[in-house]
Amino acid sequence: MQIRNIAIIAHVDHGKTTLVDKMLRQAGTFRANQVVEERVMDSSPLERERGITILAKNTSIHWKDTKINIVDTPGHSDFGGEVERILRMVDGVLLVVDAFDGPMPQTRFVLRKALALGRTPIVVINKIDRPGADPMRVHDEVLDLFIELEADDAQLDAPVVYASGREGISTMDLGEPAVNLHPLFDTILASVPPPPSEVDGPFQMLISTIDYSPYLGRLGIGRVERGTVHVGDTVSLLPVEPDRPIVRSRVTKLYIFEGLGRTEVEEVAAGDIVSMAGLDGVEIGQTVTDPEFPEGLAGIAVEEPTISVDFSVNTSPFAGRDGKFVTSRQLRDRLMKELERNVALRVETTDTTDAWTVSGRGELHLSILMETMRREGYEFQVSRPRVITRVGEQGERLEPYEELAIDVPEDYLGTVIEKLGGRRAEMIEMKNPGQNLVRLLYRIPARGLFGYRSEFLTDTRGAGIMHHRFLEYGPWAGPLTGRARGVLVSMEAGTVIAFALGNLQERSTLFVAPGDATYEGMIVGENSRPGDMDVNPTREKKLTNMRSKSTDDNVQLEPPRELTLEGALEYIEDDELIEVTPHSLRLRKRTLNANDRRKLSREAKRERASV
Repeated sequence: MQIRNIAIIAHVDHGKTTLVDKMLRQAGTFRANQVVEERVMDSSPLERERGITILAKNTSIHWKDTKINIVDTPGHSDFGGEVERILRMVDGVLLVVDAFDGPMPQTRFVLRKALALGRTPIVVINKIDRPGADPMRVHDEVLDLFIELEADDAQLDAPVVYASGREGISTMDLGEPAVNLHPLFDTILASVPPPPSEVDGPFQMLISTIDYSPYLGRLGIGRVERGTVHVGDTVSLLPVEPDRPIVRSRVTKLYIFEGLGRTEVEEVAAGDIVSMAGLDGVEIGQTVTDPEFPEGLAGIAVEEPTISVDFSVNTSPFAGRDGKFVTSRQLRDRLMKELERNVALRVETTDTTDAWTVSGRGELHLSILMETMRREGYEFQVSRPRVITRVGEQGERLEPYEELAIDVPEDYLGTVIEKLGGRRAEMIEMKNPGQNLVRLLYRIPARGLFGYRSEFLTDTRGAGIMHHRFLEYGPWAGPLTGRARGVLVSMEAGTVIAFALGNLQERSTLFVAPGDATYEGMIVGENSRPGDMDVNPTREKKLTNMRSKSTDDNVQLEPPRELTLEGALEYIEDDELIEVTPHSLRLRKRTLNANDRRKLSREAKRERASV
């Protein structure tokens, strides 16, 4: 049987996971009467809730006499570690582009990686049935992008398929009716080259991703580059670092991907993607070889992290009420375990034994880790994100810059441009794609994006769309304006009372509701003015013998602002922390006692005055 290995790459929300759904259905992977969820490849609850792909997924379909291994990759640049290593397993890519949006920042990000590795592209202009879609304009924009990324002649001749993933139709010519996805399947067979098939050579395979089974331990997943491997074979595991020893292991199980499941087999030959059990301590980037021919393959280069936060043990008065795992040892072990499969993550020790610096590709990358851990029962605190700086060739300070793409209704254009100016953003391009939208392209320091998303959604009444990706390291942009408003800090511990909130909500936005528990130093709302304010949200109405119509009115409260992890990370300042537990997210001051905070504030002012 022939084999084709392809990855589906695209910008966030351009429809690649939905397209894979329809490919699986039309290729006969499911029974005719089988009930299957939508976006079946997004298997984790987090992926379904957020509508994004976080972890790469393997599946396969059979078309005519060929098995097509498909990998659905993340579209967000924060998960570049996933994209980077998956592209090493495949020979071709389906580049899915929205027929209205056209190429976006992450389109450029994933395509650059694919072209650099010499992968054969097939362009799929998706959502041709979307209102306002302009497939021919997008076709030209994709071609311009290929030229800009210095694609070679063969890559520039990439076939173009027009499709609707939601409807499950495709065509090679917009003048012909689209009926099904058969033209796309045929294009894959005709355009994507078969994988290397040196079946007779000594076994060799690069570990591209890791899975875990409670029964089998760690599973190494990759494409067999050369030779054949059998269950029971002894193999050598070559280390990523040359100074570490070669480890021998015995292959206990072999699995290939069939549809959405795994099928156990006795042998796998060159070209197929396999999941292998029995490799003790296997790591991403290692080469598995025949013990007699320990020849290593080039490792997987992943872009370095640009943002870091501090994870620490929860020290609030509510510590231990919610979580199952609350000690420093449990927190450290969980972070170290994450390093085994999350290749773009870094974990470093700090001066204290109960805090670690965790670095990642962006706020979303880090917040997904936090959300996963809290759902597993972990309880911890995290600090405000900070950018990771570098030193330039001349000794100058460099910081990461992002490429920011914004689609904004024309009515809100002035406000957006004004706000970005204060964040040291430089406009690269402005164009009007129609539909009363203006598309802006900016170069902005990564620091300038902290706290901007929620502000942007407020300024555009939720109608704006923004995406960003890492661009480059550039000169330090200088000081940026911070949060414009202060916070309300609880000065008492107890239960939040509606009467107290009624007096506070006139000059603030609240984060808590009546009945919530609070403690001294916890942030309970946002002040309407600059500067923090100590308040008592537990104050009850004094009882008297006198009746008064005005004081006996029912308190009408607005719903509190719902906090998300990303929103909280963007919101807090350097002297604040996020308390993350399985059932709650709370904001707090690092120093809980109000008198201690005032002393620290006075000392900081004296230090600034003496400089």
